[in-house]
Amino acid sequence: MSAAVVGLALFAAILHASWNAFLRSGADRLWTVTVMSFSGTLAALPFVFLQPLPAGPAWSYIGLSAVLQVAYTVFLVAAYRHGELGQIYPVVRGTVPLLVTLGGFLLAGEQIGPYQSAGVVLVALGIMSLSLGKGRAAASSILLAAATGTIIAGYATVDAIGVRVAGDSRAYAAWVVVLYGVMLPAVVLMLRGRLTVDRRAPETWKALAGGVVAVLAYGAVVAAFALGPAGPVAALRETSVVFAALIGGLFLGEALTPRRLIACVVVTIGAILIGYRP
Repeated sequence: MSAAVVGLALFAAILHASWNAFLRSGADRLWTVTVMSFSGTLAALPFVFLQPLPAGPAWSYIGLSAVLQVAYTVFLVAAYRHGELGQIYPVVRGTVPLLVTLGGFLLAGEQIGPYQSAGVVLVALGIMSLSLGKGRAAASSILLAAATGTIIAGYATVDAIGVRVAGDSRAYAAWVVVLYGVMLPAVVLMLRGRLTVDRRAPETWKALAGGVVAVLAYGAVVAAFALGPAGPVAALRETSVVFAALIGGLFLGEALTPRRLIACVVVTIGAILIGYRP
């Protein structure tokens, strides 16, 4: 992979960890994510109007990606009901790299070298190890987290193929974000019957700011998918768990135990292997 692809994937990881750290402090995560989708939609709208329309065959991928991302949001919120961020997030993200690599190999014909394969495995193992130890989350939350990771792997694989079919990563990402921004509030209204947003409340503006960060993270990783193989790009993005652990330790008062630090080293080695070319 080129330095540009690695940089985009790591930038997406930092942004993803940042908005998840913000989400951790929210009292109503489903409401927070829904409000975040508003600003994400507004940020994406200019690209919808300024960029050329994606190629015809890309629209099925765009629609499927948006549906899967709504499902990912609902499952993630459900997983957090009985599990902490430090328990659920690693399980969610740890299931993704190997599944995306398999999807890219089976559906897109991507070839992954031995160094990259070893890197993907190390990243996945390191991230999964962050969820082990005392005080594990309830089994139901773990299962929901694993299901969430599977959905993420699904839409990441769809994006990896769809962005190439679309011919323009910015137009593709913009349309996915806009469709997601329409579908998610509709699902919340079906589940709760109402969606109240107070424009004067600080939490509303925090959520809106988080939405901008989230859409930037998504745009960065879609651009990386357009330039590099899906498995390694997805694995590099999963270093967001490491960044989340550091943010939690530095800003949220969470403990960084030796076991977690070792897991971070394993993830880092895996990331190096993914970008290595002999």
